[in-house]
Amino acid sequence: MSSKRSRSAKKSLTSLYVSFTGVEPGYVPKRWVKFPIALLLLPPCWVLSLTFFSAMLNTTLNDFFWASPVFWFFSGGCAIAAILCEGLPKLVIVYVLGHELTHALWVWLHGGRVHDFRVGWEGGHIITDKTNTWVVLAPYFFPFYTAGWIIAYGLALLIPGVSAQSESLFFGIGLTWTFHMIYTVRMIKKGQPDIEYGGVFFSIVVIYFLNLALISALLIVASPSVTWTGFARDLLENAMNFSAAVVNAIPRFQ
Repeated sequence: MSSKRSRSAKKSLTSLYVSFTGVEPGYVPKRWVKFPIALLLLPPCWVLSLTFFSAMLNTTLNDFFWASPVFWFFSGGCAIAAILCEGLPKLVIVYVLGHELTHALWVWLHGGRVHDFRVGWEGGHIITDKTNTWVVLAPYFFPFYTAGWIIAYGLALLIPGVSAQSESLFFGIGLTWTFHMIYTVRMIKKGQPDIEYGGVFFSIVVIYFLNLALISALLIVASPSVTWTGFARDLLENAMNFSAAVVNAIPRFQ
């Protein structure tokens, strides 16, 4: 009986891993259900993209956001991260650690347990009894080290005598977020079991949308002329314009 229970328990566990050799041959993704969902997400991606780039262009040209210290410290962090990722290949182990810790964090957030956790130069993996789209794709849209930096910054402000330094905050965000994005793109280009989980198309659409949502939030926080209410208003207006354009285009295909 005990051996049967052991075998049954093992069947309920799932391995989530990042691989530098790509997807194993014969891996069958769960794409045929999620492909239509990805199609439905394309309009929100378009509307959010239009709203973000319009806000970015307006604040850059009209408000000289590019001349602010926050912009330059953020850009400096981005540049340093790009140089480090290109010049220090061994930093990949830092990415793998963050990747697997993100899986583990999201497993915990969804009430699951991590039964094995491994990180190495060839990749890493966790064994868990809980898996879903959010758990699988979390490392690609949740910048683990950026979140850690923001939390550390917030905790530092609780120390008596420590004052807020937005330049330091955004330098760290630029550094860690660019590190996250560079390795996210590299891993996607190599092909990953995580990406195949719900189909490549579905995964790419979800990853794009959530990363763009994060960048939009950073723009709102950093730019004095872009507000939450203003961005939401533009988002709604662009959504209504897109819907009207679709409705007007329907008769042409009848």
